[in-house]
Amino acid sequence: MNIFGMTDIGEVRSENQDSYTVRQLREDVAVAVVCDGMGGARAGNVASAVAVETFAAAVEELCREEVPQGERCCAQVLRDACLHANTQVHQLSRSEEEYRGMGTTLVAALLVGQDAYVVNVGDSRCYHIHDDAIDQVTNDHSLVQLLVNRGDISPQEARNHPKKNLITRALGVDRDVLSDCYHVALQPGDGLLLCSDGLSNVLTDETLLQLAQETLPLEERCRNMMRMTLEHGAPDNVTIVMAQL
Repeated sequence: MNIFGMTDIGEVRSENQDSYTVRQLREDVAVAVVCDGMGGARAGNVASAVAVETFAAAVEELCREEVPQGERCCAQVLRDACLHANTQVHQLSRSEEEYRGMGTTLVAALLVGQDAYVVNVGDSRCYHIHDDAIDQVTNDHSLVQLLVNRGDISPQEARNHPKKNLITRALGVDRDVLSDCYHVALQPGDGLLLCSDGLSNVLTDETLLQLAQETLPLEERCRNMMRMTLEHGAPDNVTIVMAQL
């Protein structure tokens, strides 16, 4: 498994409130996390940094003695890590006035051999890239996604909706958080892309697929995604983590 990650402040924001990490836990086990923080002053980047570190450390601890096997066990590990990260961010938000109301999205993948177990809260996304196709694994927890699900607007209209940045779930805002888990069976050559909405709001799925399948080293493909996003104005922070079997 080859994994690379990167983040950029973008062309408009004054600070980067995205955070990410990639950790190799064993030879065929890794965890990758992307968080997009929200909150005034430094609160957003604090929320995302705390969530990334707490989540990754929790997964590492839960996998220390024995790697979980099967969808049910791996999903439980991810949900437990989400709850732990949520508690840390929520408690911090209540301890300091400058952190009041902060929160963060989270998307993460636990990679075990040829299986990817994915969890998300908010609108940071995971994509599965395979067989000249790109599939969105996660479901956005956002107002526009609810409108799409109800048939009120089309996916194309959602891309330019004035309220597309309103999310319906965030980690750290409340005492408890509900996360969604998914399982992706990977084949040799398949890719898994985790990203903040700073990428997915700028580049279309078709463009992401084209860049992800270039015959270049993984790092160069990620850098090309970032370069194109910046060339398109990058109105938000941008974080990209890509894994390839």
